[in-house]
Amino acid sequence: MRIDLLDPAPFGRNDFWSAFTWLRANSPVHWHPEPGGHGFWVLSKHRDITAVYADSDTFSSGQGMRLGSDPAAVAAVTQRMLIVSDAPHHTRLKRALYQAFGPQQMPRLEALVEMVVGELVAEAAERDELDFIDLAKQLPNRVVCAMMGIPRADWAWIGALTTDAFDSPDETVRSNAHSEIFLYFIELLGERRARPGDDLVSQIAHDTLVDEGDGTERPLSDEEIVFNCNGVLSGANETTRYSAAGAVHMFAEHPGQWELLRRLGPDGIAPAVEEILRWTTPGVHALRTAVRDTEIAGVPVAAGDRVTLWNVSANRDEDVFTDPHSFRVDRRPNRHVAFGHGRHLCLGARLARFELGALLTEMLAVLDGFELTGPAVFNSSNFTWGIKSLPVRLLRSRAFAEAERAAL
Repeated sequence: MRIDLLDPAPFGRNDFWSAFTWLRANSPVHWHPEPGGHGFWVLSKHRDITAVYADSDTFSSGQGMRLGSDPAAVAAVTQRMLIVSDAPHHTRLKRALYQAFGPQQMPRLEALVEMVVGELVAEAAERDELDFIDLAKQLPNRVVCAMMGIPRADWAWIGALTTDAFDSPDETVRSNAHSEIFLYFIELLGERRARPGDDLVSQIAHDTLVDEGDGTERPLSDEEIVFNCNGVLSGANETTRYSAAGAVHMFAEHPGQWELLRRLGPDGIAPAVEEILRWTTPGVHALRTAVRDTEIAGVPVAAGDRVTLWNVSANRDEDVFTDPHSFRVDRRPNRHVAFGHGRHLCLGARLARFELGALLTEMLAVLDGFELTGPAVFNSSNFTWGIKSLPVRLLRSRAFAEAERAAL
């Protein structure tokens, strides 16, 4: 079978799954050639992917975390941006940034999410039809922009820049978008240093210290703050948007799953969120670089080789998931790797789960389901992937419609 994971077309058609089914069965540690490049390893099995994620001493993140990255851009942020750093830098940065996402912050964040979800679903329920991605992209964007103290007038522009920075197949577009985001945060950081508020940028600019590992602490540098604000912005936006749209796509195609979720009640929300994350897996792949000669599942891997971890494949692995190609909201257990695994587990995973759970809860209260009014359209990225257009009709529940009429 011809395998070309650098070709964006199968991702745009949503027909790349058969390639990973073949890889898992026939070549789970697969050498992939690269035009004009050295090539890279492709891992498709859950066990191998989690093993590499867990072995951050052998497999470095500091030399880039995705295929197609500009080496100069990676060199500019390595060891200063969480997603492209290794211990001890990664440990110190994560410990510092965790203060903004830890359990002590969750009551405030949960209240913000519930307010945003309530507003969005109420706005959407007033319309018979919409492109669901218009709602899905606003949820995480409004939440993260509010968290970071970004002025509301800039929210839509920031959301569009984030999509370009991480989804565009054009490296120039991605690079320019990242540059604009960096410049924006440099200006915002200057304002927060002069006039701090209660937002995330103010907190990490004034209150967050990095443990130097020798008993001393220092504030995060301006570069560290700007680079990691960019990382927070992208991580918070992309996962929830694509997962929410992918969930509605499945509920429209399989209305029995929506009815099952309704019957399960509040106890069904958490497993449904995990299945949505497994099914959609917006973070398609991650990249690591071997720092020494090693082996993966008995296959020799040389120092300097790039190793790609295909989360989308791990999450359909027949050895881990019963009936992996079926969407089942009551699936238990669910050992997906939608947020990665090990030391680089996504910092915002707790927030993303709460956003999806709040959205499901609110929609269950007012909607009987969804009908597709046009085809789902997918983006053509092999890195951050999902539905970019989903025309649907919202089926308002009879109880909600009656309450709405009574209120008039």
